[in-house]
Amino acid sequence: MIRINLLGQARPKAARRPVDTGAALPAVFIGAGFLLGGLVLGYIYYSWQSQLNAENTQIKRLQSQKTELQQIKQQVEQFEKQSKVLQVRVDTIEKLQRDRTGGQELLDMVANTVSRTENLWLTNLTRKGNALDITGSSASVNAVANFITAMKRSGYFDKIEMTDTREDSGKTVQTFTFKLTAEISQAAPQAKPVSAPSQAAAPAKKS
Repeated sequence: MIRINLLGQARPKAARRPVDTGAALPAVFIGAGFLLGGLVLGYIYYSWQSQLNAENTQIKRLQSQKTELQQIKQQVEQFEKQSKVLQVRVDTIEKLQRDRTGGQELLDMVANTVSRTENLWLTNLTRKGNALDITGSSASVNAVANFITAMKRSGYFDKIEMTDTREDSGKTVQTFTFKLTAEISQAAPQAKPVSAPSQAAAPAKKS
């Protein structure tokens, strides 16, 4: 419905009601608190996530290094096994070289020594590796002592030990039988063949 103002006076404006700001302040503080808490939680989450990513990257790098070290360890173990096998082969070759002295060379060694001793001859010579068992006879005990001295000075033998010596009373001529052990020297000089056998030395018998 249309109203007409016949009085010609302006209508008074309605007074505005005062706004009560006291009731709105708690809501503002609560909203600000939620906003600030969200920002703090977001920052903490971002920091933890960044740290977690860094830890995961570090774990992957360490796992990669562990794999490489395990491969290197396997290679080292394989090299050690090969080294042990090669060392066994080298030791075998060295032993064969040490024991390669043949029967003729051994006889030359003994003959060179016996030829320097008068009134002595050998009746048996047995070799086991580098160990020697020698049996012989002599016209005197001094001849046996001289033979041992000649063996020591020759450089062919080591660890010379007398195991038995006795007088052979079953013959008209006085003789002495003896037994001794010795080892072929590792640094023995090369034996030279005897040009002529001594009259006092008989060929050694090798069993």
